[in-house]
Amino acid sequence: MQKMKFEDALKKLEAIVNKLERGDIPLEEALKLFEEGIKLSRICTKILEDAEKMVEVLTKDEDGRLKTEPFE
Repeated sequence: MQKMKFEDALKKLEAIVNKLERGDIPLEEALKLFEEGIKLSRICTKILEDAEKMVEVLTKDEDGRLKTEPFE
């Protein structure tokens, strides 16, 4: 799957969930949608993990100097 924006992946995932929840699609199509949903879920998770790594908290040390720390 090509590189995708988080919002686009989430929107597609929500549409798939809505279709699956209606329960009015054939099993074979439901399985394909489920598989696509899993892939989209993994994409969203990877994007969130990458974003979390980039977030840093700006704090002051004992001497009042600003420093950065990884976000936990």
